[in-house]
Amino acid sequence: MDSVSVADNKSFFKTILIDFKQLTKVGLSISVVFTSVAGYLLGADTIDFSIVFLLSIGGYLMVGASNAFNQVIEKDIDAIMQRTKNRPLPSGRMKVNTALAIAVIFTFLGIGILYSINPKCALFGAISIFLYTCAYTPLKGITPLAVFVGAIPGAIPFMLGWVAATGDFGIEAGFLFMIQFFWQFPHFWAIGWLQFEEYNKAGLRMLPMDKKDRGAVVQIIFYTCVMLLISIAPVLKTTGKLYIYPITAIIVALLGLSMLYYAIVLYKSEKNTDARKLMLASVIYITLLPIIYVIDKFLH
Repeated sequence: MDSVSVADNKSFFKTILIDFKQLTKVGLSISVVFTSVAGYLLGADTIDFSIVFLLSIGGYLMVGASNAFNQVIEKDIDAIMQRTKNRPLPSGRMKVNTALAIAVIFTFLGIGILYSINPKCALFGAISIFLYTCAYTPLKGITPLAVFVGAIPGAIPFMLGWVAATGDFGIEAGFLFMIQFFWQFPHFWAIGWLQFEEYNKAGLRMLPMDKKDRGAVVQIIFYTCVMLLISIAPVLKTTGKLYIYPITAIIVALLGLSMLYYAIVLYKSEKNTDARKLMLASVIYITLLPIIYVIDKFLH
């Protein structure tokens, strides 16, 4: 009997842990922390590991809070879609009040920790949570322009790291913000293409002009080109202390061109399989670009 109750307890706690990870989207939160730390390494003259630690925890809490609020607001929408119906709230495994409590605690802790680095970090953290929760989430059901609004909090992490390192929001932080801002359009529109029918069923408008057609892919191609140009712009030495070698610019350009290639393939085929390849190429791009930038900095 005891062994059964121990097994039950283990299963119970395992379910709670899985639900907590789903509510705060641990994978996404870790990728945000990774990008923020890369931004810090780019901006820092000397590395302070206590700030890296605080930035990591604060960044995780910031994204976790945004995701928890998002899932509270979209509980009924999530119940409609195949991809999200098994999340903790629509499945009934977690109460709304529990998720709300986690979101509020994460918000205050996250902003407090970021404030301990410097006030600008806390400000950007608060803006990120506010825009994601109060603007992007409700707009998804109203207009495709929601993606533009959502791209603002989504672009903050890379820049947040620089601000944590320097206490300054200048041209360098602005460029890091723009790279991640323009990257999000091909990334999320590729997902919007893949999930178009599901999003439509739930009343979410995630593609440009709310149409799954070549017009949407033209916009994907355009924003991919803008992202690519901004990503290699630091080679011109016009972006303050943010500078990359010509060889680094070539590597970044090749990465961006791989995204552009899949976008053009999608334009020709309009197939979901090609949208998935574009989405994966975009994930590879935003994972490798910060690493390439950091390696370049330490070779200067």
